[in-house]
Amino acid sequence: MNVDIQLSEKSSSCEEQPQKLQHVDSVSDMMELLNIDVELDSSSANREESALICSKNVMRKQRNWERRLEAKKSKRKEEKLRRRQNQQEKDVDPQFSKRVIKAITRERLEEARTSGPRLCVDLSMTDCMSHKEISRLAGQIRRLYGSNKKALQPFHLFLSDLKKDGLLYRECIRMNDGFLNYMIDVTEESWIDLFPSQDIVYLSPDASEALERVDEDKVYILGGLVDESIQKKISYTRAKELGVYMARLPIDEYMVKKPNPKNFHSKILAINQVFEILLKFRDTGNWITALGAGIPAGKGYVVSSEAVQR
Repeated sequence: MNVDIQLSEKSSSCEEQPQKLQHVDSVSDMMELLNIDVELDSSSANREESALICSKNVMRKQRNWERRLEAKKSKRKEEKLRRRQNQQEKDVDPQFSKRVIKAITRERLEEARTSGPRLCVDLSMTDCMSHKEISRLAGQIRRLYGSNKKALQPFHLFLSDLKKDGLLYRECIRMNDGFLNYMIDVTEESWIDLFPSQDIVYLSPDASEALERVDEDKVYILGGLVDESIQKKISYTRAKELGVYMARLPIDEYMVKKPNPKNFHSKILAINQVFEILLKFRDTGNWITALGAGIPAGKGYVVSSEAVQR
């Protein structure tokens, strides 16, 4: 009897053991599931934080890449211009030494200061421009002067409203080697006080009348604004208020819009580009030749076939 009771107790004990073990396993499983949930939540938060950091890094890298790309483009343009200028110097008759060429150039510029047509760059609008735009304007002044030095019929050049304590003056000295020795009349005075109003022709793309010729007794004023400026008609408005005669390059009379993928067309030119067109017109007396050579292809204009056939 005792044996049976003991066996029964052992049997009961053995049956309860798996049940207890099952209970322990169930609790353990639940704890593991809770741990997994916690880990998943933590992992999700970490992924979101990593994604945000990654996005910021991508944006920063994109901005840096765009700045480097812009700097490379500017450097390529300057290098292209230097190569062109060097090639032009090589094309000069080799029988003349550099000293002779320099003397001839100086003689031409001196003659232009006494008898050539006058051209003045109006620099009174630098307050409307950013630092970057002012630096670009300083570069355009350098190229304008370089074109005048190489011209067979140079202009008598003026820079008006150029303040010696201003940013543009400092940029001209920093960016342009020998700027202080340029054969240009530099003044802080306004162009309206320098020349008789009846002699002035203010060149503006917004003028209604087209320029027909370049007269020796006129003064041609170029507004010193770069093409990045978002301000519209600043020089035109001022010239109109002062009552001086205004004219535009005859682009509409000799050129037409050329279809392009971006559907972009612009008559806004840098001051050195306008100046090169005037120089070419003085040499050839032909607007088709001058405009065809001076208007960059990227502006979306080409000489019209009708103009060529006239």
